Amino acid sequence: MNPTAIHRMSSPARRAFLRRLGQLGLAGSAAPWAINLAAIGEAAAFSADGYKALVCVFLYGGNDNGNTLIPYDSASHADYATARQSLAIARANLAGTVLSGSDLPAGREYALAPQLAPLKPLFDAKRLALQLNVGPLRVPTTLEQYRARSVPLPPKLFSHNDQQSVWQSSAAEGAVRGWGGRLGDLALAGNEGSALFTCLSVTGNAVFLSGEHALAYQIGAGGAVAIKGVTQDDGMYGAQACRQALRTLITEPRAQVLESELNRITARSLDSHAVLAGALATSVGQFDAVLPDQVDGRRRTLNQQLKMVARLIAARGQLGPRRQVFLVSLGGFDNHDNLMNRHPALLTELGAGLAGFQQALDALGVGPQVTTFTASDFGRTLVSNGDGSDHGWGSHHFVLGGAVRGGAFYGQAPQAVLNGPEDVGQGRLLPTTAVDQYAATLARWFGVSDTELPLVAPAIGQFGTRDLGFLGA
Repeated sequence: MNPTAIHRMSSPARRAFLRRLGQLGLAGSAAPWAINLAAIGEAAAFSADGYKALVCVFLYGGNDNGNTLIPYDSASHADYATARQSLAIARANLAGTVLSGSDLPAGREYALAPQLAPLKPLFDAKRLALQLNVGPLRVPTTLEQYRARSVPLPPKLFSHNDQQSVWQSSAAEGAVRGWGGRLGDLALAGNEGSALFTCLSVTGNAVFLSGEHALAYQIGAGGAVAIKGVTQDDGMYGAQACRQALRTLITEPRAQVLESELNRITARSLDSHAVLAGALATSVGQFDAVLPDQVDGRRRTLNQQLKMVARLIAARGQLGPRRQVFLVSLGGFDNHDNLMNRHPALLTELGAGLAGFQQALDALGVGPQVTTFTASDFGRTLVSNGDGSDHGWGSHHFVLGGAVRGGAFYGQAPQAVLNGPEDVGQGRLLPTTAVDQYAATLARWFGVSDTELPLVAPAIGQFGTRDLGFLGA
């Protein structure tokens, strides 16, 4: 790329190009390449043709992988039942959710938890894939290396806050950039000025969507959160003049730097609220049939969040971005006790929510353009603690969408047996696939070039496989 071509870029594209070129150097991948024309070309290689979105469904608390995807072949289920004892799901209860895949070792079979039955048609239609035993790793690690502590390990294993952060950002609690936000940073040039609506959270603040330049825009399940008295019709006693006076007061430039910055941000918030309110006005109730707010009198919080994501995607033409990253969540998975009562209800909400969301996307005609995936703090112990399971490490995760090479299992199937080759203690799985590989696979589909992958997944250079294969074009 010559200097003239760089100069002719739009301002957002030029800034993104220069930023990424500098980041590549900092990442270490560009040290020998920084003056190489091929590397310069790669620094502007993010592909943003057409519309694509990633939707992360984070399961807070550490989902129990042992009762989410259950070994079904008779030998593996017997090992599983021996280890899980009172937590084991009977094999007879799994006949309706057996998944037929050719990517497992000979004789191995899995079944979904019965509450996840709505996902089986998606698997059978090759629109849902299972990534087996994925978790944070800094380098490929064997059981012997783990026991000897002879390789670097992820920081603060088995800690909720830290492992949530490691999953979302590749660093322990206190990290300020997440890999969803880093994807947003790379996408900004293609989104041409739509920075506010590139990274959107429907579940509050989280490091996952925090980028250097892409802003994590937070929205409630009912829409953008209004500033009371300024944007609400019932504010300031219904007096338009009072509302306008307040708006002027909190948005006008000030001589004091901090006051001026606060007002600038407030003005941006008001403007974005107006844009969002207008964009969402036509989709009220549109997806209620497939993502109801309540089922049998019980509130479905995940449905509400996913419905808002569907409405935001429906409004993409008005909002502008060609690339978007979303975060939703479902909490309550830290079940050290009462697992057999609490976990099925959570999986019922998860299964119905994911299936309903895919129906909504298909109705919008964007099924192949949106990929939804799950993540969680960690998996759980295979061993029962008497009434529940304790903090683990590796876990199994779902990836679904029209671009997914579904009906298949990816990664290495662990043995559901105590003291097996992946057991670091109590049936905690040593991951055989790294979160960085998982993130890199999603990033490549999103439009990130090979050279840019370390900007999203910092440890990807330590692993031989950058693309796990579960996504097509």
